[in-house]
Amino acid sequence: MEGNQEGSSITRPSRLDGTNYPYWKAKMTAFLRSVDTRTWRVVLTGWTAPMQNNADGVAVVKEEQNWTNAEAELSWGNSKALNSIFCAVNPEVFKLISSCTVAKEAWEILQTAYEETQKVRMSRFQQLTTRWENLRMQEDETITTYNSKIKDLANESLL
Repeated sequence: MEGNQEGSSITRPSRLDGTNYPYWKAKMTAFLRSVDTRTWRVVLTGWTAPMQNNADGVAVVKEEQNWTNAEAELSWGNSKALNSIFCAVNPEVFKLISSCTVAKEAWEILQTAYEETQKVRMSRFQQLTTRWENLRMQEDETITTYNSKIKDLANESLL
């Protein structure tokens, strides 16, 4: 699978290149959850800047120095999640989300852009079936290499 070319770790997420979304989503979900609970929660629920009423009674964004500790914590969770997502995409994919200031918004844009529709999923399944039916061990191929091909196809069918 092409998405496996670059490794990841507990400090560096996998990279989305536009072709490996199911793989990336699973790994990125685990990565964001491992950062801390508020980081993943903000991806699910979103974040908005704290507001307050001005002298005229109009709601305006509260200045950061006036945020409560709870408001600052939520903002920090959003910043960590958004930074993680930004760092986990290649420059071409980044163009889709570069203007986002909320992690949930970036996550949803990527989902919309790369989640497969039912028709696409069915087409992909048919392609995998054809590849499975045409799979043959080459004369110069080792059992280990052939077994790896089989496992790659099986793993692709799970995504």
